Amino acid sequence: MLSSRRQQEIRACCDSVSFDVSMAAYSTFKAGGPAAALVNIQDLVQLSALLEYCRSEEIPWRVIGRGSNILVTDSGFNGILFRLGGDFRTVQLENESESTIITAGGGCLLADLLGWCRRNGLGGLEFLAGIPGGVGGAVRMNAGAFGHSIGEFLQVVSIIGADGVVEEKKADALILDYRCCTVEGYDLDQAVILSVTLQLQEADGERVAKDMQNYMLQRKKNQPLASPSAGSFFKNPEGDYAGRLIEAAGLKGARVGGAMVSPVHANFIINDGGQATAADILELMHKVQEKVRKQTGIFLEPEVHIF
Repeated sequence: MLSSRRQQEIRACCDSVSFDVSMAAYSTFKAGGPAAALVNIQDLVQLSALLEYCRSEEIPWRVIGRGSNILVTDSGFNGILFRLGGDFRTVQLENESESTIITAGGGCLLADLLGWCRRNGLGGLEFLAGIPGGVGGAVRMNAGAFGHSIGEFLQVVSIIGADGVVEEKKADALILDYRCCTVEGYDLDQAVILSVTLQLQEADGERVAKDMQNYMLQRKKNQPLASPSAGSFFKNPEGDYAGRLIEAAGLKGARVGGAMVSPVHANFIINDGGQATAADILELMHKVQEKVRKQTGIFLEPEVHIF
């Protein structure tokens, strides 16, 4: 999908790159078509070079984080998908005089962030326990659960746009909504969250660990964690729950090919047996949307990013 010349030029920007990659191996759905290139970016120098290259060559690109809230269509993505590693996976105190303000890289796994907070006696983010993915994606989606969201703790977001310019945006420049964070002046589909600064609170490490465990137990009880999925598939409509509407429509267990509405939680579409194609998942999505719309007049909007 990319010429040999372009492949060589991309390798010159970043040494960790694969071409014609099945995204089934890089998404929690375990489904999806091929990407022309998948690049693991280690530092800002590599990222800046790749953004400049994509701009000059007019090559489409996206950040996929840890692949937990995406579905690449079976036709694939004819461009470059970015994953942040290296320098972008760090967590540290913002400064020594502020023991509750931390900075986390956009590529840091939420599990790693929570582990760091536990070890350092900082609380507030325990509700994120069990959510797959990274910090950048969590901010992009204003990830949350159990009545809380990561946006409550945001102080500053460091971001780079497609033009390669890095800016720091304070919390008052962010529009935080349900499963959505908008940054003034940016299209977040064409920007990269480099790091975030969070205001947390002092807490006992054992208490933090126990709270995380309790949240995980609730997830295991109520969610189909053993099956590949992208997490909650649809956004909750205002004043209601997508899962309740789907279950009321009699769609628990409905399937198309290898895709199935989970019998455990109706707002999860799972890849049952690992054999679903992206087309199966999308057809089932449309089936759910249509039946719920006919019964209630409500159109369920996907939470999953599809491209």
